[in-house]
Amino acid sequence: MIELLWPLALLALPLPLLVYWLLPVARQEDAALQAPFFRIAAQYDVQTGQPSHTSMLRRLLMVLIWLALIISAARPQYIGEPVQLPTNGRDLMLAVDISGSMGTEDMEVGNTLVSRLLVVKAVVGDFVERRVGDRLGLILFGSKAYLQTPLTFDRKTVRTLLMETPLGIAGGKTAIGDAIGLAVKRLQSRPADSRVLILLTDGQNNIGEVTPLQAAKIAAQEGVKIYTIGFGAEEMQIPGLLFNRTVNPSSELDSQTLIEIAELTGGIYQRARSAAELQAIYTVLDELEPIEQDQETFRPVMSLFYWPLALALLASVLLIVTHPVMLSGWQSLFRRGLDGGANGEPNR
Repeated sequence: MIELLWPLALLALPLPLLVYWLLPVARQEDAALQAPFFRIAAQYDVQTGQPSHTSMLRRLLMVLIWLALIISAARPQYIGEPVQLPTNGRDLMLAVDISGSMGTEDMEVGNTLVSRLLVVKAVVGDFVERRVGDRLGLILFGSKAYLQTPLTFDRKTVRTLLMETPLGIAGGKTAIGDAIGLAVKRLQSRPADSRVLILLTDGQNNIGEVTPLQAAKIAAQEGVKIYTIGFGAEEMQIPGLLFNRTVNPSSELDSQTLIEIAELTGGIYQRARSAAELQAIYTVLDELEPIEQDQETFRPVMSLFYWPLALALLASVLLIVTHPVMLSGWQSLFRRGLDGGANGEPNR
């Protein structure tokens, strides 16, 4: 369906006729300089002063230009068929720790040690792809918490921005409380029974404006359910000069605080020590029951004003080309070329 965004612009269509009828004809009192271009004058009509075979064409072109400009000014646009947006699903906010410790290479994938962040990108990216019908948002946190994407149905963009996230871009420390607070702020305007935060971290809160438990209490008041995930292996071999040394790379993980956050908000805490365990956790979270939401529709809109504008430009070029002076000039050049070719002289 085609609609006009500014239909009142069509009121200007009869403006040239009003000017023609209401304004007096301009009179020239001074004598004009006349030049005896007999060959050109012979082509002119006595009444109009234009070549008889082009006067009608030029008038039609001017009418076409005016119509095209007015239609373009009315801003025509094509409105497509209604597209139904998903009517069920949850509002899922994903909070992902990207502090410096997420670069620890303690995850084994295919007999190769890779960083924690690389595994998180793969697992959470697949989780995002599966959440058809949910509004997804992404929060990245380190020393600061940042909203990478607001709640949206555009799962492809959420996944792309997650995959392109570099390590440590939000700082080297871990502000879990600020991440929860930012998520609550973004979820509080959504339906009360669909507010879910999935928070993944490999450390403990060591910076920020609010503590994790204070933020969790606010989340509980706002009806935000928080699922917490502690990520990181418990054993890691460090090569030494004489022998390898076994260390716990997740010694700083504050599991107790993550458990309390989940309990305060009605969520659960789960521990992932490997890529397989993390995949299993997100598979469980993937089974969250959706709820009904208000139905929404979207109608794609495409502007069409440039089509009549292009038509007006093309007609303007034709109007210039068909001007009597231009026509006579082309004829003179053509005849001169023929005369020069017949006499054996070079064309200039």
